[in-house]
Amino acid sequence: MDIGKKLKRIRLQRGLTQEELALRCELTKGYISQLENDIASPSIATLEDILSVLGENMEGFFTSESEEKIVFTEDDFFESEGDGYSKLWLIPNSQKNQMEPIILTLKEGSCSEKRTPSEGEEFGYVLEGKIKIETEKCIYKAKKGESFYINGKIEHRLVNIHKGRSRVLWIATPSNF
Repeated sequence: MDIGKKLKRIRLQRGLTQEELALRCELTKGYISQLENDIASPSIATLEDILSVLGENMEGFFTSESEEKIVFTEDDFFESEGDGYSKLWLIPNSQKNQMEPIILTLKEGSCSEKRTPSEGEEFGYVLEGKIKIETEKCIYKAKKGESFYINGKIEHRLVNIHKGRSRVLWIATPSNF
């Protein structure tokens, strides 16, 4: 079995670049390239981590059919940090799904990355704090317990206007966080 070729095929099916996969696995892009070209062989632990991010498991990877995972726990989540914010990916294999849910945590006074126009839609529910949604034309506000819905064709970002952190359950379709 060509492990590298199969990893690459699954990565491409999930719409991930080598860099995105490397970031989510806490590996380097160069190492992912070496694996995909069968220059390097992953340890079992590393292969399990990569497969988890790709929404696969060892058994499914080495057999032709695998059962789709329905329930995800904190062990499946992946967190990344940016300047003043963090993203918690709730579904490790969301690239193969239509929706991609995350929990965005914004520090006081910080904002999310600017979301450039794309095909699709976004939904958010404010779990904690108060935010403003800045679009090209308008500014909207939402507080704990309120939600928002944005056409993906509109450039936008979220800004924390709460004293303390704000947290938002944010879902994009198609998967593109």
